[in-house]
Amino acid sequence: MTEQIGKITLDLSKYPGEDLYCDGAVEDELLDIVRKYSQVEYPQLIEQRKSWPILYHLSPLRENIVDFVPMSPQDKVLEVGSGCGAITGALARKAGSVTCVDLSKKRSLINAYRHSDCDNITIHVGNFQDIEPGLSRDFNYICLIGVFEYGRGYIGGDHPYEEFLRILMGHLAPGGRILIAIENKYGLKYFAGCKEDHLGSYFSGIENYQEGGNARTFSRQGLEKIFQSCGVEEYHFYYPYPDYKFMTSVYSDERQPGRGELSNNLRNFDRDRMVLFDEKLAFDGIVEEGLFSVFANSYMAVIGGALPVQYVKYSNDRAREFRIRTEIGRDSQGRPVVRKYPLTAEAADHVRGMAWACEKLTERYAGSELSVNRCRLAGQGNDFHAEFEYVAGRPLTELLDECLEKGEQEEFWRYFERYVELIGFHEEYPVTDFDLIFSNLLVIGERWTLIDYEWTFERTMEARELAFRAVYCYLLENEKRNRLNLDRVLKTLGITEEQAQEYRDRELKFQQYVEGKTASMAALRECIGRRLRDPEKLVQNQENYESLTRVQVYEDTGGGYTEECSRFLDQRYEEDGHIELELEFPGNVRMMRIDPAMDCGICNIMELRFNGEPVPLNTPKLLTVNGKQIKSRTEDGSAYLTVIFPTQDPNISIDISRLQPGEINILYIRLEYRQIPLRMAEDVAQAIKKWV
Repeated sequence: MTEQIGKITLDLSKYPGEDLYCDGAVEDELLDIVRKYSQVEYPQLIEQRKSWPILYHLSPLRENIVDFVPMSPQDKVLEVGSGCGAITGALARKAGSVTCVDLSKKRSLINAYRHSDCDNITIHVGNFQDIEPGLSRDFNYICLIGVFEYGRGYIGGDHPYEEFLRILMGHLAPGGRILIAIENKYGLKYFAGCKEDHLGSYFSGIENYQEGGNARTFSRQGLEKIFQSCGVEEYHFYYPYPDYKFMTSVYSDERQPGRGELSNNLRNFDRDRMVLFDEKLAFDGIVEEGLFSVFANSYMAVIGGALPVQYVKYSNDRAREFRIRTEIGRDSQGRPVVRKYPLTAEAADHVRGMAWACEKLTERYAGSELSVNRCRLAGQGNDFHAEFEYVAGRPLTELLDECLEKGEQEEFWRYFERYVELIGFHEEYPVTDFDLIFSNLLVIGERWTLIDYEWTFERTMEARELAFRAVYCYLLENEKRNRLNLDRVLKTLGITEEQAQEYRDRELKFQQYVEGKTASMAALRECIGRRLRDPEKLVQNQENYESLTRVQVYEDTGGGYTEECSRFLDQRYEEDGHIELELEFPGNVRMMRIDPAMDCGICNIMELRFNGEPVPLNTPKLLTVNGKQIKSRTEDGSAYLTVIFPTQDPNISIDISRLQPGEINILYIRLEYRQIPLRMAEDVAQAIKKWV
């Protein structure tokens, strides 16, 4: 049984007749979108819908995780768990054929409709175990992107992940690769306050999945044990950052991140999160200690030969004419080299402009002590790119940070003044690199090299504006740099506050120019509305709440209420605002006063008992309150009293003398108390007065 969607064939011969896994109405919405709209319209729809599932399934940034993998038009690819096709299109553009396997027919339909013009995709719908025996055994690539963690559901048994991998290895051609993209159970983001992706609870992976669930992620060592038990002879690890879902860069064991590189950490879109600490600062320490492979948020594990890249950075969160991929690889002699590829046809001119910028900036800075990294254009068709020599040295950003951390202010200013001097050489020359920020300069001894000049324009620009922009960007990247004396920056550059604001406005326009009409991922996060919770504020709020919801009890033996004859109770309100009090007191107490809180609020008096006997709440003159009283009734017909307290000293007085007290008495009272602002309490109390 087959079904044809455009040029794509759906093989339904193993489909059980119903989808055993479904995300509900959102899949109907996705199917409607892919039927009605072209892929170039997806970014606009994502922005309009403000929905995590729509972003997750349709964002073109999902393709980054396989875009850098070197596939050829002769390669055969097997994609297990292809879902809604987030990466299927990228595989189809790179490889000769793509065979997809997915349990869900609806998801497979979404995949087929969005890629209906591809004639090299076949989608098998059904359980992997049923489909697997009929698959060929000569795939050059087998892709498990966010799938391996579900091995237990695919295979079952005592060792499902090992068995899953052994089965897949049997379908691999000689020299082929298996790509496994998966979260690291000990990824730093989970320690810092992100919920575990699959269970949606805090610290589930870190606590080794005590809650159960069908998915399991692994540490690097955990994956290595699985590989070794399956007899894998060669494997390599790569580290997508911030994670594999919306990867902006990928590191390798050859090229791990340096200090300050991992600053883009608030990138979870699925749920609210805590911010328990500054992940950038934590990553800096992790990098220094050589522990990045332990705490990276995600892995791309490659079974087979190493990929020919050490590092990749994506700049596709931009207007289409500026989307590029930067990678560090090796040339034919094995020397490291930097390459920049256009990610869209429109971006090819932008890449060509880099060779022009190199030529013009080299002319401008000839005779100075600032060198420009050499660039040449290479390759054709899909391989067209700009190639740069790989330059050694430390980023100026790193040197400046070091000065600030050590308190070496004068050394900082020495570097800064040297920077201003170098970039200002031939200031009158009609070519300017607008992006002369500190991270684009490498320093080794007295040699300074400009390594990235992507944003070079035919115009003159004052060095002080370039330097101000560099400082502005430097401060925005890390609030710890705010110890820098900005007044001295302005004074050194001769900039007034009015000019500084003018430069900030220009920077905003430049960012809008780069991003075009495409909303950035940061903006999308704001649109979707996921909250960042500060634990210090939560603790402070809880402490404030607890201090304001303390219960104080006064006893009057005939001389009135006094602080000396009062006590605070240890009992606390439950999360729903309920509390039960059982108060023991001697027989000479005539009046009992209960202050249910230290703030304005609404109080429901639900039940009252004296020495175990219920006391009707409507007993005349039994209760006296300093708020506005309402008689309320529950669904079961029982009555309780509601009191609005427009005061920060609410109190409920109970005439105990009227209840025939004994030598030792016990008063039981059940309350519900909710704090409300003073203005609201006053308005409600006034309204009650009018009604009455």
